[in-house]
Amino acid sequence: MKNLVILVSGSGTNLQRIIDTIGSGEIQNAEVSLVVADRECYGLERAKNHNIETALIPRGKNFSSELGKIIPENTDLIVLAGFLSILKPEFVENWAGKIINIHPALLPKYGGKGMWGHHVHNAVIEAKEKESGATVHFVTVGIDEGEAILQKSFEVTENDTPETLAEKVHKIEYEIFPTAINKVLGN
Repeated sequence: MKNLVILVSGSGTNLQRIIDTIGSGEIQNAEVSLVVADRECYGLERAKNHNIETALIPRGKNFSSELGKIIPENTDLIVLAGFLSILKPEFVENWAGKIINIHPALLPKYGGKGMWGHHVHNAVIEAKEKESGATVHFVTVGIDEGEAILQKSFEVTENDTPETLAEKVHKIEYEIFPTAINKVLGN
């Protein structure tokens, strides 16, 4: 059984999708052993509702070192699912190849510091992009610069708003996240 640690900052909809797809067998031979949040959020409640161990580590300069102390040694994959804090280079290097993130854009476009959620969707609309989507990628020291594992796009229409783009991106995230996790785990 592969052990996953999920990091969250918000409502935890991608966390819920991971839990559900493990339960259905779509993500094979895996379990979520720990959910860690960097702020009070509903993602922690979702984990508790499924009897998954949780931890709250307040965001700040000590987050990565505190996180390093509680991650089980047998962790096979750390999954950033709507996680907004930036991990320290030492932590990322220590877990190289074992940390993935989902990003609400077609990287390398619209990645980097400050590019999350509505900021990404606003930038896509302002640039009059013809397509957007989501990317699951490895986490490296450079923000959103890791190798893409899986990407999927959709057409951006003239009528799209940041809110409609967010809805479209969520649908794609729910579709590609389990596939990408299986791929990284070798399933």
